[in-house]
Formats: sequence, structure tokens, C-alpha cells
Amino acid sequence: MVGVGNTTGDGPDVAGATPMSDPVDRETAVSRLRSWFRSHDPAGTAAQIGAAEIAGRTVAEPVVAPADVPARPFATMDGFALASDDTQPRPVEGGVAPEDDPEGLTAGAAVRIATGAPLPDGADAVVPVEASTVVDGALTTDAPAPGTNVFPSGATAAAGDTLFEAGERLSPRHASLLADVGIDRVAVRPRRSAAVLATGTEIAAGEQPDRDSAMLANVLRRWGCDPAVLDPVPDDAGRVADAIAEAADRFDFVVTAGGTSVGAGDHVGAALADTDRLGGDLLFDAVALRPGRPTTAAVVDGTLVCAFPGKPLAAHKAATLVLRPAMTGEHGTATVSATAASFVDLPDGPGAYAVPVHLRDGRAVPAGQGTDSASLYETRFRPGRVSSSTRCTLADGLAVREEPIERGEPVAVTPYEVIE
Repeated sequence: MVGVGNTTGDGPDVAGATPMSDPVDRETAVSRLRSWFRSHDPAGTAAQIGAAEIAGRTVAEPVVAPADVPARPFATMDGFALASDDTQPRPVEGGVAPEDDPEGLTAGAAVRIATGAPLPDGADAVVPVEASTVVDGALTTDAPAPGTNVFPSGATAAAGDTLFEAGERLSPRHASLLADVGIDRVAVRPRRSAAVLATGTEIAAGEQPDRDSAMLANVLRRWGCDPAVLDPVPDDAGRVADAIAEAADRFDFVVTAGGTSVGAGDHVGAALADTDRLGGDLLFDAVALRPGRPTTAAVVDGTLVCAFPGKPLAAHKAATLVLRPAMTGEHGTATVSATAASFVDLPDGPGAYAVPVHLRDGRAVPAGQGTDSASLYETRFRPGRVSSSTRCTLADGLAVREEPIERGEPVAVTPYEVIE
């Protein structure tokens, strides 16, 4: 369920309910999901797209450099191109611009050269203007080493180099490389279609907002998918199972929100674990991550179903810290170091805690702590409360910890921009 009163996320077990299995660690969960993504290509055929559209797309076939790039060495500074072993002073003969195709260098001479201009044959170094003296048309300078201020031919790519293997995910920065080597179109796999399905009677009846589906659709789209938000399903075991089965039949993979805990109205996890009803192969039904512990994944008729808790921060943390690296194939996340502004104790129990923090003047300020405008806890981190607070989405990132945060210590913070 996806409601303010819903304990799905990190709440206690409900009396009489079947408890979840021991949680797998986050790395194991990512590995199991990644194995499925690597072995299941999205439906459809490859398409040729322009370099301006490649962000988030997956390469369909190896991308190979058609020629040496650059074809000839060029200057990396304005100055004078010369042969490093010539005597001096050297007469300066003309100049070379980036658009020129210069003739060979006269032995013992130098030419003025602009940044990006090709070196004349016979030149092997560039001396910057500020390190040179020209008197009566003759250049005097310290003798440079061969290759000084020169970008070698073939340094970007040699003809036949494989720049991207099939299956690699492209990023905006890769468009610069493609343009440099003269490739303006790339074959990419079709976007993976993804169903986003929220559960909860209060959501289906319109009594409470669906706080998860739009968020999940947005992150999936940023990760290269083509998501579709389906109509929410009430807390009915049969209807939940039928909706999952139908989505698994129509889409490349399915994500759900809500119903993964052990309450009487939580049917998603039970449906995925019921091999008689859905015939699913359960990958895991809990992850050692809070918020986000009751994240469940199963393969239903060959289709991956990844079920997240209904509390919005729990769903977001599980999606970004577990699903994203599995989908993108990326290992590890970049962090920034900040000084902890306060002490944060962590609840007892194994696993990692994802503590939202604001980054302010080099400090990591825990979101939702007593000093924050949204006061959810004082000293001990309360993942259940934090996972319900959409205001905590205003934080700048996460401190993923297994040990308490001590005031004044350096803290590694993963910015949301990195994992979204």
C-alpha cells in the first residue's frame, strides 16, 4: 500500500503475518538484477540515432573508429612549430591556422601556429609565444623536447579501434568523441519498456495521492527506459496478481510500489513468492537497506518484476541504490566529502542506512533531524518516518552508512544527481 498510514517501507512485522526472509546485501541484490538485464534484451529492433540523442541509450553493435583521429598532429598552444633538433636562431616563415593544410617545414625554419592547427611535416614541437623571442624575423628559444605542446596523430583513436562495445550505455560526454571521429549516427537498442504499477486501495479509490508512480517513471526514463504508468490496483490478492501477470506479459519489465511488507493488505510480495499463482522465480524479498528493506524481485514468465515499498523515500532509495546500477551496469558511485553537522545514531541491526542530508557550506546536515525544518527524529535515525516524508526529497544526497555518524567527522555523500 502507498499511504501515509501504510507501514510498508521499514515498519515492524505484523502479528500473524509471514515474516520476510533474511535480507540479502545490496551488492547481492544488484548482482542478481544485473544478471537478468544482461541476459534479456528489450523487445524490438535496433535503430540508428543521431549523436545529439544518445544519452542513456545502449549500443546495439560495436562502434569502430573509421580512421586515425587526428589524422595528423596538431598544436595545443599558440606559438611556433619547429623541429626540436634544429639549430637557432630560426627564420620564421609564414603561419598555420586550424583550417590549413600546410606544406612541409623548411629545414632550420619555424612557422607561427595557432592552437588546433596541424603541424607541417618536419615539425615535432611547438614553443609557446610567451617562451619565444623574435628579432628581425628570426626565432630564438630554449630547445624543446620532441612532442612539446603537440597532440599526436591517432591519439584520440586509431583506425579500427573499438570505441564502444555492444551493450555499453552512452552518456552525453560521448557525443564529443563521436563527433571527433566523424561518426554522426549510432545503432542503439530499443528503449526497454517498463510498467509502473502502484497498489493500495486508498490510491485506487483516489483517497490519497499516488506518491510513487510519477517519481519511478521519471527515474526510469532517465535511465533509458520507456515507462508507462498503469492504473493503481486496490489491495486485493487476486487483482494484484492479475495486474502483475498482465503487465509482465505486455512490458519488458515491471516495477511496482507498495504491498511488499507483511501486513494483511500487502499482497505484492506474497504474489511474487507464490509459484502456483504467478509461477515466479523469486530473486530476493528483502534487501539490507533502510529505508527500502522490503524490496522484492522475481522473474514472472521471463519478465523481471521489481517491487518497491510504498513509502516514497523507501521506493526512491531502493530504485536508485539497487535497480539503477543493475540497469546501467555501473559499478560504484561518486561521492563528495562533507563534515557531519551533527551526531546521527543508527538503529540496531545489520545492513546499510541511507541517511538523506543537505549539503551546506561544506557540511552534511541530516534532513529531518531535530534542527531541520522537518523534524522527524532527534538523535537516532528513524527510517520509517523518513521514508514517509516527501519533504526529505529536498535533500541534496545520501550518506549510506553502517556505522553512526559522528559530529565533525568527514562523511561521504552521494549526490542525488549521481544516482538519479
